[in-house]
Amino acid sequence: MVATLIISLLTIILLVLAIMFKQSIKIRNHYFETFWMVAVFGVVLLLLFGRISFKEIFLGITEASSINPLKILVLFLSMTILSVILDELGFFKKLAYLALKKAQGKQMRIFMYLYLTVSILTIFTSNDIIILTFTPFICYFSKNAKINPLPYLISEFVAANTWSMMLVIGNPTNIYLASSYGINFLQYFQIMFIPTLASSLAALGILLLLFRKQLTNKTLETSDYEYCLENPVLVGIILGHLVACMILLAVSSYLGWEMWLISLSFCLSALIVLLVYEMLFISRQPQLIFTSLRRTPWSLVPFVVSMFAFVLVLNRDGITTSIAGWLGKMNPIMGFGLTSFLAANIINNIPMTILYTDILESVLPIAQTPALYAAVIGSNIGAYLTPIGALAGIMWMQILKKQEINFSFPKFIKYGLMISIPTILIALLFLMWQF
Repeated sequence: MVATLIISLLTIILLVLAIMFKQSIKIRNHYFETFWMVAVFGVVLLLLFGRISFKEIFLGITEASSINPLKILVLFLSMTILSVILDELGFFKKLAYLALKKAQGKQMRIFMYLYLTVSILTIFTSNDIIILTFTPFICYFSKNAKINPLPYLISEFVAANTWSMMLVIGNPTNIYLASSYGINFLQYFQIMFIPTLASSLAALGILLLLFRKQLTNKTLETSDYEYCLENPVLVGIILGHLVACMILLAVSSYLGWEMWLISLSFCLSALIVLLVYEMLFISRQPQLIFTSLRRTPWSLVPFVVSMFAFVLVLNRDGITTSIAGWLGKMNPIMGFGLTSFLAANIINNIPMTILYTDILESVLPIAQTPALYAAVIGSNIGAYLTPIGALAGIMWMQILKKQEINFSFPKFIKYGLMISIPTILIALLFLMWQF
């Protein structure tokens, strides 16, 4: 047990240091993210010290149970690829330009329309993709309009990581927790609709209080806010895939179909359509497919599998049971919600989710479901307390640095404290009302 704890703590420390100071390394003109390398290094140490074997890891990730990281990864990556394809085709940028044009140059309207656009798209796609798409767009628009980008950037980040709670597909942490305990698409939505709506409105109110003075000063010229889709037919086809996939995911429990198979089928179909369309009507080289697949966060695969291996060891050594016993003395919603919120900012929300999924197995059945939803809330809202809270925060900070926008670690925490703490308390209170 001592060796397990030492290796786990060492891995956590290295992970935090990598996230804060060295997010990527360059090897032969290619950049590789370091967070997953740290996780794999930790597993190598577990193997070398005999804390786990390759056989145990293989059996764990291939087990025919709901807590199967490979199925969960397939579901998330398939939905992500559909979103990335739409982004590559310019669909999200088109909506962003429409929002700016509709706002007629008034900063408060621009703020509200962008917040609304990001919120709606996040619900039906993925918070990571929306953040990666809208952040460069907001930076570009703000520089050209010569206005402060922070109100728009912070509201985008908060909206994406709050409305991502609404549907199970909004965040990989939602998918992992819900899938692990057999919660289907509609069951999840029925519980999370009200807490998401209440906390998102609260977050919006806080954002308006923080930035109201900056949003009422200058009316902007809107004549340049035009953007045309190059392949509207293809956008319609891929969008149809996403909508049909969402509908089938919603009724999957009634059909007896597994969500990962539904999403994988639509993803493969979309890739085939994209390949054929591109070869016939655009070019003989399937550039869109290569670009879309290159943008897919494949690094999550070794990261999630590695963290799953850690949880297997912690569970076998009785550590997760001890943590569950301590959390079991608290109110399940407040206890799991607030501790998951804090834990996400110590070890990142994906490892936290994998750990809490295992801890939940030792919780009394009557408290298990409310505690699970509380952990969902903590994993999402925890993303904007510090940059460590989620991979989206790390990527967001990297984009701002490339765009030469000064937004330091302390400034992130300053805004994070003001927005995330009231927001999570409201979300958890409304979740308590649900139960």
